Amino acid sequence: MSSAQPIQSTPATKPQQGRIKCVVWDLDNTLWDGVLLEDGRVTVRPEVVEEIRRLDSLGILHSIASRNDHEAALQKLKEENLADYFLYPQINWNPKSGSVEHIAKAINIGLDAIAFVDDQPFERAEVEHQLPAVLTVDVAHLAEALRTPEFQPKFITDESKLRREMYRSAVVRDEAEQDYAGTSEEFLATLGMEFTISEAQVEDLQRAEELTVRTNQLNSTGRTYSYEELDTLRQDPNHLLLVADLTDRYGEYGKIGLALVERGSPAWQLRMMLMSCRVMARGVGTVLLNHVMALAKAESSELRAEFVETGRNRVMYVTYAFAGFEEVERDGDRVILRSDLGRIQPPPDYLTVTVR
Repeated sequence: MSSAQPIQSTPATKPQQGRIKCVVWDLDNTLWDGVLLEDGRVTVRPEVVEEIRRLDSLGILHSIASRNDHEAALQKLKEENLADYFLYPQINWNPKSGSVEHIAKAINIGLDAIAFVDDQPFERAEVEHQLPAVLTVDVAHLAEALRTPEFQPKFITDESKLRREMYRSAVVRDEAEQDYAGTSEEFLATLGMEFTISEAQVEDLQRAEELTVRTNQLNSTGRTYSYEELDTLRQDPNHLLLVADLTDRYGEYGKIGLALVERGSPAWQLRMMLMSCRVMARGVGTVLLNHVMALAKAESSELRAEFVETGRNRVMYVTYAFAGFEEVERDGDRVILRSDLGRIQPPPDYLTVTVR
């Protein structure tokens, strides 16, 4: 048994509640006892399976980074009814840091949202050296390590419980797109996408807070809002809190967008605009923004948007620029953008938009 600390993380930082979105598992002497290619028969560790199922119910995803024979390992996982828990498994002979990086890109999350579990100090050290943002865990201290704040979301929403299935649907969509012979826009037209915008209700607030915490690349300010803050803003007549949902023929994406507007004259202030990274490739990134623009225009107001550079959300600045916003004020990383609302783009033809 290793004498290492339960969790090794570089650089050391104060634990951030719920930051881990995906746990990447080794197989030999981690998920199961023994080495598959040497022992032939290996025994899955029930305490590890219990942790995988528990984290799955919290909305935390799972994948694999294992030096192993791909077909043999997948067959063993299928025999144990575990294969469906793992997204984008990397079972090959490559360095595990490369496998972890591939998984992060496939799921479209930051490396700081990944934990890597392995029994071998060498493998953990290799990942730590190449990917210092990844949290490494010694399987010998698994139960203790996986109950730290990083693995505990503040809320368990309906979408948390369905998150794995949503990502599995995304895998099927991606495969269908790769096989499609036409253009990207023609493929999107086959999806039957429905985009719904509504004013946030009490039952939306847990997911709304989760979105502010989990969304990085498509978050205009990087600010997080608590349930209580969002509830106060939702009830304030001077503010408008909007949520967006998306579905298509493959299933639900869930609540994927959030906008917070402060009404005023002569300008409305767009305090927050965010979209889940899961819909980046679906051509819906500006739909909620254009809806807010139309609302402001109907009130004969201009619209100002707050943008704060976080190092990961540059795409949101570009989104505002394409929507016709111009920079009118800058103070360090904080920027104020303005639109006179002279040009508001309609939603794409392949999308049905419903406003409730």
